[in-house]
Amino acid sequence: MRNAETATGWRDGATAVAPLLVGVVPFGLAFGVIAGQSVLGPLLGGITSIVIFGGAAQFATVQLFDSGAAPLVVLATALVIQSRHVMYSAALADHFREFPTGWRWFLPYGLTDQAFAVSIVRYETAVDSSYKRRFFAGAAVGLWVTWQITTIVGIVAGAAIPESWGLDFAVPLVFLVLLVPVVTDRPGVVAAVVGGGVAAATVTVPYHLGLLIGAVSGMVAGVAAERWQR
Repeated sequence: MRNAETATGWRDGATAVAPLLVGVVPFGLAFGVIAGQSVLGPLLGGITSIVIFGGAAQFATVQLFDSGAAPLVVLATALVIQSRHVMYSAALADHFREFPTGWRWFLPYGLTDQAFAVSIVRYETAVDSSYKRRFFAGAAVGLWVTWQITTIVGIVAGAAIPESWGLDFAVPLVFLVLLVPVVTDRPGVVAAVVGGGVAAATVTVPYHLGLLIGAVSGMVAGVAAERWQR
């Protein structure tokens, strides 16, 4: 029974993340268009999808280089934007401790908002360590492949992608889709509403920091709602 459960881990992870890719596809296309037309050029712009593998941080990196920002400023901004992954790591730490060393080195590269969202929900019921690491890997690889392909398409297509497609909606769509599997109770709803509202209100904050502000606001509101509920 355990062998059968373990064997389905990759497939289950890829299947779980598949609905969330509806927001990743336009996001990747939009980044590809911007990267291809940036001072970094198509090659270096595309390489960021492999090296950084973080959509919001990649957008900020390319835009800062276009504006002539110093490399240290670019690096610091990318680290701030990706700092939410520290919270993700803390939530997953107990599960990852069960994994062999090689997996613990490999899997964090694939830690994205989507992989975290589907994995943390599945880990509430999954008990087999082998299944859990393969589930996370399946979700991460499914997203990684999609991101690389859409980035390349965006770079190659460039200006040929019509403005009527409205790819500007891609960034908020990515994070709105993440709410589907995780909003299951009242504190979750409060966190989602507050976080989304604050993120929307701070969308003009430089360097995409509105996303981080919204995330922190949502967490604070969710914790407050949970305590009030008690």
